[in-house]
Amino acid sequence: MPQGPLNLLTDIDGLTVGHATDFALGSGVTVIVFDEPATASGTVLGGAPGGRDVTLLDPSMTVQQVDAFVLSGGSAFGLDAAGGVQSGLRAAGRGFAVGSVRVPIVPQAILMDLLNGGNKNWGLHAPYRDLGYQAFKSAAKGAFPLGTVGAGTGATTANFKGGLGSASAISSSGHTIGALVAVNAMGSVTVGDGPHFWAAPFEEGEEFGGLGQPAHVTVEDRALRIKGLRLTATTIGAVVTDCAVSKPELHRLSLSAHDGLARAVLPAHLPLDGDTMFSASTGKRQSNGAADLMELCHLATLVTARAIARGVYEAVALPYADALPAWRDRWG
Repeated sequence: MPQGPLNLLTDIDGLTVGHATDFALGSGVTVIVFDEPATASGTVLGGAPGGRDVTLLDPSMTVQQVDAFVLSGGSAFGLDAAGGVQSGLRAAGRGFAVGSVRVPIVPQAILMDLLNGGNKNWGLHAPYRDLGYQAFKSAAKGAFPLGTVGAGTGATTANFKGGLGSASAISSSGHTIGALVAVNAMGSVTVGDGPHFWAAPFEEGEEFGGLGQPAHVTVEDRALRIKGLRLTATTIGAVVTDCAVSKPELHRLSLSAHDGLARAVLPAHLPLDGDTMFSASTGKRQSNGAADLMELCHLATLVTARAIARGVYEAVALPYADALPAWRDRWG
């Protein structure tokens, strides 16, 4: 499957990606900023989500386009991050026109990373509005880091450090689609106690180690790996394409992204996960119709699964005593 030159979301023309990372806090923010308003949708399939302006992404709602997406740690405290991004967009004159004013449209999803060992004693006001603004100001085209960065800074999974991952693909019609995912799953991204990733069948090259699939998958490998009551959970992300598709079609694309989530994380969409996937189109290339949409849905599944595995593969452990080890700590 061809992929973009960077194998990142920024392979798509018409957007930038920025991060704010705070290792003392053990958390961070990632922002996707669209050069121009992008048609958008999304779906929530986890049982314990947290979000801002997510309802407007429903195909039946009036607003069709967004200025940015925000992914953040901090649980509900992290919802302040979108305010920082809005501040930056407002200063740039961006936003949905309401009479004589403009209101930047910035849907956000958050993940729970409050119990990962970082210093969460921030005083009266949580730091996420400032982190959101910092991420907005740092947004750029081109390559960006993966793993323990931005919204992936404090992320964990059932057995290894989580992180921020991304991947891209090019359709047979030449459309580019990419995924950006902060992996903070209650489930596991790897098969049992081994190094192999559930997403291995979809790997391109050696983007997450090139280990392939294990020779056998046992009942124990498929067992629920949650130890006690882990409250740090939720995988959040976005899939974006340059193909001009409608808001209802993007809603379908976000559902396909959840298929990729469920192929890369076992189990997914649990009652204490808040799994959320946004979707958007920059509209830079015209669609050729239903065949393009079906292929893009298929590719949304694949790039999401690959991005999730890359997020864990690229992560490094947080610099705290008793921090959850990274995949690389054990498997090199």
